[in-house]
Amino acid sequence: MNAKVLMYTSAVCPYCLRAEQLLNSRGVGDIEKVRVDLDPARREEMMQKTGRRTVPQIFIGDQHVGGCDDLYALDRAGKLEPMLRGE
Repeated sequence: MNAKVLMYTSAVCPYCLRAEQLLNSRGVGDIEKVRVDLDPARREEMMQKTGRRTVPQIFIGDQHVGGCDDLYALDRAGKLEPMLRGE
């Protein structure tokens, strides 16, 4: 997979784990994780970039795809893998 994946996450987040599992199953081996529970400034950054307060918040390349449910919806629609390839 070519596109960079960034995920804002926290330690005790089952949705973050589900999102990571889906990404791994689609061939993503390297996810840049930003722990917002450890760094309040990074949570503020996430909220500025996404307009959302909850984790996970996932970016593929420069595109914000949303949270776990949004990621699974992309996958069901057949759009996740092309996005991960940078198409």
